[in-house]
Amino acid sequence: MSELKFPTVEQELNLKKLELAALLEITKAINNNLPEEALYKIYHFTLLAQLNIRRLSLFLLDEQWECKVCFGTDYNFRELALPQEIAELREITSLSKLNIDRRWHDFETVIPIIHNSRILAFVMIGNVHAYYTTLGALSFVQTLSNIILVAMENRRLERQRLAQEAVRKEVEIAREVQNMLFPKSLPNNQQVSVHATYIPHSSIGGDYYDYIPIDKDQFLFCVADVSGKGVPASLLMSNFQAGLRTILRQTTNLDTIVSELNDLIYRNAVAEKFITCFLGIYNRTTRELSYVNAGHNASILLYENNTYQLLEEGCTMLGIFDVLPFLKVTKVPVPPQSFVFCYTDGLTEVFNQEEDEFGVENTIKFLQCCRFVSSRNIHTQLLQEINAYNSGNSFHDDITLLSCRFK
Repeated sequence: MSELKFPTVEQELNLKKLELAALLEITKAINNNLPEEALYKIYHFTLLAQLNIRRLSLFLLDEQWECKVCFGTDYNFRELALPQEIAELREITSLSKLNIDRRWHDFETVIPIIHNSRILAFVMIGNVHAYYTTLGALSFVQTLSNIILVAMENRRLERQRLAQEAVRKEVEIAREVQNMLFPKSLPNNQQVSVHATYIPHSSIGGDYYDYIPIDKDQFLFCVADVSGKGVPASLLMSNFQAGLRTILRQTTNLDTIVSELNDLIYRNAVAEKFITCFLGIYNRTTRELSYVNAGHNASILLYENNTYQLLEEGCTMLGIFDVLPFLKVTKVPVPPQSFVFCYTDGLTEVFNQEEDEFGVENTIKFLQCCRFVSSRNIHTQLLQEINAYNSGNSFHDDITLLSCRFK
């Protein structure tokens, strides 16, 4: 730092008047709630006109260092990266002491602006009035800069808070919408017992399950999974549910239902989103299950003697093609004491420490061992099983389980 000069009493009085005028100017600008660009201009004007600082550059930290104010120099510091030697400073320092590009020597002094022990900015000044070579005067520039930059920082934090609050409300609404998609109750009677478990990975998941009575003989059940998570996935799933229930009022033909759903998803999906699902319609009179597996994990039909069949035929995932390239509706008989287990890939795509997947085979073995346990307990114990398999680590996807026990 250049040699300190000590002003006379008269000069010091004039200096204080200038500092007071600068403070009033900056405070008035902040209280008028002016936009940031206007505040930067007033900051520029105040330092130049009121304090006679003729050369200045202000670098602000906003994800990365960015030059916000620059005047009085032939170089465009807005295009230069802040040297690491300056970024590491924590006290007022003479730039002549630093081993940096000569262009930065256009300035004489660098002043760090610190708030709550965190660096907000660096102010570099040069070609200043003799008064401002004193440490006290430089500290005032630091204080003045701190006032306006902290005000801007508080505004930024407030905007961030409001944005986060808006997102929180959006997520809350989407979660409420998603919860409304799930059936209010599931049957447990002399003919069938249906039980479901849903564990979202985040506050808004992309899984869905449903049970829809059709008439006294038939009901539909399904499990679906939207690619992606969050609000977009929730909105697409609400479209899927509304479409499914609307189409089902018009026809029980699974071929038509799936084709119409594919068209709906294709027209409404954004950002390459799609849906995989398993749709089944059970007829109590014929004891037949008609199903379509649309690119979803194969549901498991477990018989009383512990043999099983994978329900995997159907079509591709929905929403990829405007017209499905192939579609097959399959009918399977459902003998008494059969058990159908549907799930999403969050169940099977769980890995142990050796990176081995839990997979379908382990799921089938577990179901065979717990064949006659209640559906609720099967779900609970299976989740405990995969939690232990995963060594208690958090799951990386939503998990949805739906069981139909046919009596």
